[in-house]
Amino acid sequence: MSLTQSNRKKYPYRKIVLLILVLLVLGFGAMIVYVGWDNTKLKLTRWWGYFTVQNNPLLPQRDKDLQAIKKSTLSSEPRISLTELLAGGPPKDGIPSIDKPKFDTPKTTPFKEDETVIGVFLNGEARAYPYSILNWHEIVNDKIGNTSITVTLCPLCDTNPVFVRMVNGKETTFGVSGKLYQSCLVMYDRLTDSLWIQPWGMAIAGPLVNQSVPRIPAIKTTLGLWKKKYPDTKILSTNTGHSRDYHYFPYGTYYTDDKIIFPVRNLDKLQVHPKLIESYIWQANLSDLGRAI
Repeated sequence: MSLTQSNRKKYPYRKIVLLILVLLVLGFGAMIVYVGWDNTKLKLTRWWGYFTVQNNPLLPQRDKDLQAIKKSTLSSEPRISLTELLAGGPPKDGIPSIDKPKFDTPKTTPFKEDETVIGVFLNGEARAYPYSILNWHEIVNDKIGNTSITVTLCPLCDTNPVFVRMVNGKETTFGVSGKLYQSCLVMYDRLTDSLWIQPWGMAIAGPLVNQSVPRIPAIKTTLGLWKKKYPDTKILSTNTGHSRDYHYFPYGTYYTDDKIIFPVRNLDKLQVHPKLIESYIWQANLSDLGRAI
């Protein structure tokens, strides 16, 4: 019997394994061709954790931050069930916040009039934060006058609140935790490592559970309209210290299709398009804001 024949008998499943691998590669290639690379990445987002140390469900150190919260004597009972926190793909700080923002003027900014921005007017100063940057970073820790603020955007939900970044009377910064709750951004503060649900501005787990941070008035608009109102506005610069293509939209057709990547409660009861944008006007509690500032 030849060596080749012996190997074939010894490893009878080699061809089957090879065939499966070929089919997987062809299937993956067909998906890219059919739906596009960006949409393919989004569909596979929930599997990214397998390629990380922090979020790999096969490793014992998975969710070290949640394990630390459970063990901490400083942590109160979480506001939500921690099993409802899902890994969003990139690990903690895998989507980097902008902590030292730089700004352009209306004459030097590369963004056009139709760029969607979050506009903030505070302490007599106007600033605009383009969606094209926030889509890649989700959080900007800034300071306007003597007020420390955090500008946020969850690209999956288009929620965009702005907060005073003070907890327990101390200044902090917020980062992207790598977790999602009901398909929405979960932040963490770098002072206590508590987890905060972004739309509420409330800590849902950790030492500060149930505490909230004051909301700063902000508006979603276009850069052109914002400049008409505030011609001397500062505009967040693409000089962020990170290498990203800020003129490229990384979410494919997510804003227009009806696919939700991460599970959301009561989605089956929804009678409108799941990506329909709804606007809310929050009335600021000025007394709380004054105490925070």
